Amino acid sequence: MTHRTALPKQGRAMDTAWIEDTLAQMTVEEKVSLLAGANIWETVAIDRLGVPSVKATDGPNGARGGVTENGPTAAVFPCGIALGATWNPALVREVAQALAEEARTKDAHVLLAPTVNMHRGPLNGRNFECYSEDPHLTTEIALAYIDGLQSSGIGATIKHFIGNESEYQRVTMSSDIGIRALREIYLPPFEAAVAAGVWAVMCSYNRLNGTHTSEHKWLLHDLLKQEYGFDGVVVSDWTAVKSVAESINAGLDLEMPGPALYRGRKLLEAVARGEIDMEMITDGARRILGLVDRCGVRKGAPRKPEVSVDAPEHRALIRRAVAEGTVLLKNDGLLPLKPEQKKIAVIGPNAAVGHIMGGGSARVNAHYRVTPLAGLRARDGLDISFAEGCANYLLMPVVQGTMTSTFYNSPDFSGPVAHEKDYAQSSAKWFGSNEPGVALDVFTVRSTFAVTAATSGRYTVGLANAGLARLHVDDALLIDGWDGWEPTGDTYYDFGGPERFAQIELEAGRTCTFRVDYKSTTGVMDGIQAFRVGMALPLGEAGIVSAERAAAEADVAVLFVGRTPEWDSEGRDLPGIDLPHEQDALIARVAAANPNTVVVLQTGGPVAMPWKDDVAAILQAWYPGQELGNGIADVLLGDAEPGGRLPQTFPATLDVNPTIGNYPGTEGHVAYEEGIFIGYRHYDRQGDAGVLFPFGHGLSYTSFALEPAAASAATLRAGETVTIETVVRNTGARRGKAVVQVYVSPPQEHDRPVKELRGFAPLWLDPGAQDTARVTLDMRSFAYFDTGRNGWRVPAGLYTVLVGTSAAQAPHELQVTVTEDWEQACLAAVPAVG
Repeated sequence: MTHRTALPKQGRAMDTAWIEDTLAQMTVEEKVSLLAGANIWETVAIDRLGVPSVKATDGPNGARGGVTENGPTAAVFPCGIALGATWNPALVREVAQALAEEARTKDAHVLLAPTVNMHRGPLNGRNFECYSEDPHLTTEIALAYIDGLQSSGIGATIKHFIGNESEYQRVTMSSDIGIRALREIYLPPFEAAVAAGVWAVMCSYNRLNGTHTSEHKWLLHDLLKQEYGFDGVVVSDWTAVKSVAESINAGLDLEMPGPALYRGRKLLEAVARGEIDMEMITDGARRILGLVDRCGVRKGAPRKPEVSVDAPEHRALIRRAVAEGTVLLKNDGLLPLKPEQKKIAVIGPNAAVGHIMGGGSARVNAHYRVTPLAGLRARDGLDISFAEGCANYLLMPVVQGTMTSTFYNSPDFSGPVAHEKDYAQSSAKWFGSNEPGVALDVFTVRSTFAVTAATSGRYTVGLANAGLARLHVDDALLIDGWDGWEPTGDTYYDFGGPERFAQIELEAGRTCTFRVDYKSTTGVMDGIQAFRVGMALPLGEAGIVSAERAAAEADVAVLFVGRTPEWDSEGRDLPGIDLPHEQDALIARVAAANPNTVVVLQTGGPVAMPWKDDVAAILQAWYPGQELGNGIADVLLGDAEPGGRLPQTFPATLDVNPTIGNYPGTEGHVAYEEGIFIGYRHYDRQGDAGVLFPFGHGLSYTSFALEPAAASAATLRAGETVTIETVVRNTGARRGKAVVQVYVSPPQEHDRPVKELRGFAPLWLDPGAQDTARVTLDMRSFAYFDTGRNGWRVPAGLYTVLVGTSAAQAPHELQVTVTEDWEQACLAAVPAVG
């Protein structure tokens, strides 16, 4: 099998004649109108010239559509880190092709994905959305994703350009990154995506070395457009534009969302004052027209309503992807479960809920959620018991069931009813649009839902809101989120306040009526307006005791633990890598009660595992999409191979990670002082000290033998490539997946990493079968960025190529001699730090 490392440019070629003819007919006002959105998701149409609008939608793991919450349902695919864990670009291409079909059900032409920021450290709340700590793995997965989308006619928007490796103060923080780290670690996925013809690039919220990326001329014009040759659209992240003249002169083509805040009238006034380079306006308009043409909307087809299409083939693909992204971290022979192990205790806070995706803009309204408990209960012949054990929520869990909301276009619930809607749970959010007939600025909502307690006790109730809200139970005020409320940024990004709590006694079987009175404060075009009500009965010691009892009475205990989409979310970072609440104690005590204990982790990245040696097996399942329960049941019961490999190093403790001392930043700056040494590049320098599970690690249900690797040539010079080959044989009794990984170890000069991933090849093999893994390396595979020369350089010398199955298991070595120095100059000069 040969692994491809480059893709042809995908999608429709632009009709240059139409673009230039249309551009020649446009007034300055019309050109300027194209440079900001018409609304939250669409570009501006110019009817006079037959220029239609283009519609975009979130997000990386599903096409949400125009409604930010509770809109038409959509399929939910595995999150970014789960796709990275597949190490399988072919599968990712299939996923992206399916996502293109999903985008069409929402009448969208562009998907705001993929997300390719690096796993610089373990605390970024958005790591779940990104692929890896390694730029090569990230690049390969991203190229496959872009290829799948754009070859299917849907535009990709690679993001976030650049330095958005944390959510802490992301709209003001400056990521201070040296040029070598930029070139070697953070820029390669974008560089490769441009070479492959990506249609759009999204700027990040943060500053880069002191300057907002949306107005960073070196980044957008000199590097992206001039050096890389990007011919698509540079779009802001939503509300990330901070200037008029600076952003347009730097090369930001499109301000989103619309209507314009810094473009439109303000931009025309700046033109009149002579502050704007008119060629930048013309170039931006040209690029928007190019996107219109590429998206195939010029024929003026009427807009279609957003619909829900639950495609059986998408269900099957997601289920397959769940298994292929699941990483078997440890197995003492317990997995797959034996046919005689029928009595299974299903335990943990993630067992009976479907945590299928991370939080933030990656959230979509799922067609359905198969919980782990439901997936196992659907299997014939199993005797399933269940105990929650403990909680792991950040915000109180919302109440599932119908919530009826009545809207008024008034500040005091007066006047005629503007709209009525039923929601599926006790939360609602409005941003960029509102319900039909409801005002965009001032509105009030009265929402009611019924709660029937299954167990008597003293429940904790939480109310979080962006806007003003009061919670009543049976007409008695329980929580006041109205008087004295302020948007502290604790919830709903920068727009919400802290969650407020109260206790209430509930009697089993008795139904209470909960009512939320809500009033908007900023309007949906200026910020998120939202509320959520959650509640839970504290389990305490009794919860763990119940779990111990269930485990002791079972053949096998399967613990579903981890985090939730409120922890792993856009808009917030993680406080640490320990499992929340009492989960570590729960695992330890269940394992003591039953040695046949499996831990299934659901997180967006590494966690500490003080109980690792006490359990028989560990699976890392991520947030893998709507088929979570079915896919994990397939893996546990042996119907599917756990095909994943770690795309991120799992450290044993937080204090050994490379960002210690340089996270989250101070006084508006975060220094990337570790430079190029993130992930395994850092741990290699420490002799792997503190590594719990290495990058690339993942076990199989079968076994493999790798023959010594061979190279197609012993020497390499400019213009040549060398192909590395190794034969892999399945020596076990069942079909399985091997992932051959190829690392290059340079002469230890110029402060280079011990080794760097430069290629990989996933192979599926039947018992006794063999195949050849091939990875082709070019000169850039051996290069480092020379800051003094402002270019790529490969010094002549002897390089070692390592072949194996993880960063810690690469036993096969061979040498390649680079016979002469090689250099490749970069066009964009080294930027000044501002």
